Amino acid sequence: MTKKQEYTGDYPDKTLYLPGPTEVRDDVIEAMAEPMFGHRMDRMTDLYTTIVEDTKEFLGTDDEVIVLTASGTEFWEATTLNLVEDRMLVPTSGAFSERQANVAERLGKEVDRIEYEWGQAVKPEDIRDALEESDEGYDAVGVVMNETSTGVRNPVEEIGDLLGDYPDTYFVVDAISCLGGDYVDIEAHDVDCIFTSTQKAFAMPPGLAICTVSDAAYEREVEKGDSSWYGGFRRCLDYYDRKGQTHSTPAIPIMLAYRKQMKHMLEEGHDARDQRHREMAEYTREWAREHFGLYPEDGYESQTVTCIENTRDINVAETVEQVSEEYDMVFSSGYGDISEESFRIGHMGEHTVESIKELTDAIEDVAGL
Repeated sequence: MTKKQEYTGDYPDKTLYLPGPTEVRDDVIEAMAEPMFGHRMDRMTDLYTTIVEDTKEFLGTDDEVIVLTASGTEFWEATTLNLVEDRMLVPTSGAFSERQANVAERLGKEVDRIEYEWGQAVKPEDIRDALEESDEGYDAVGVVMNETSTGVRNPVEEIGDLLGDYPDTYFVVDAISCLGGDYVDIEAHDVDCIFTSTQKAFAMPPGLAICTVSDAAYEREVEKGDSSWYGGFRRCLDYYDRKGQTHSTPAIPIMLAYRKQMKHMLEEGHDARDQRHREMAEYTREWAREHFGLYPEDGYESQTVTCIENTRDINVAETVEQVSEEYDMVFSSGYGDISEESFRIGHMGEHTVESIKELTDAIEDVAGL
């Protein structure tokens, strides 16, 4: 049984290069220290409508936006309950896509998988084949855009384009580890719901989940009749339409941080933010190819998380620990069964090529490269 380990507050500061959480600006952290106020006050309406409408502007969408106090996992559950009556198609190519399928099964849905080896990307033609071969069809297709465990970036734009030919099948995209650092045109590619968490490429403290909702997805829930209680589209969006607030008490301090950071993101601009993340990803891949190898399939590498194949057979766990102790920088070993076969560098949020280079220099030193 786990024993209490007292939190002392006496810890060295570490620079985070994880696949999330990531670094947060000082003024964003400071924004959480405002005096508390009630979640039914006009001040809350000002705060919540600001972050919702600023998010729409940043993402370049007219779709509705929900911001809830939750991890992104909430929208695995909510989108499944809101959109899926019977059957869902989920291509699995890593730990998180497999988890998305597992969540749907635990909610009582029938899930068909298209299974790929870890490191491989989802192929749109396989999804089309599955849709064509199914006698009963699917209520939804769920795809992880950025498979955090393997560093694979799946082609959600192409998948969305083909799903435009299947109007009764809704397209749900988990973009938890990339949205805000990897641009996607939501409406142009018929994405019904795309969701993320604040602690990833949005570079905010953990605690909020964000989801876009198309008109078609909203109407689907209305027609279906039953849905998620906490993450129901109607409940969240109708309350927002009436009150400009959340239906339940939110994490107000984190929403204050959200407001501050989203202003920074709008000032930078989505295209510029996308380009900065692209440059970080390109630098990290070049470094990985020079010293190790890349785990993901060629041409499908993530823009926010690079998964590096341990071709030198270094001790990954020891290297991660030594870099942390000697340089106060934290990156990540591989995920699950590939924990020693790979390691991961998160280049998202407020990082730059220069700050990523500081980490790769430290790894070179510790690993003797």
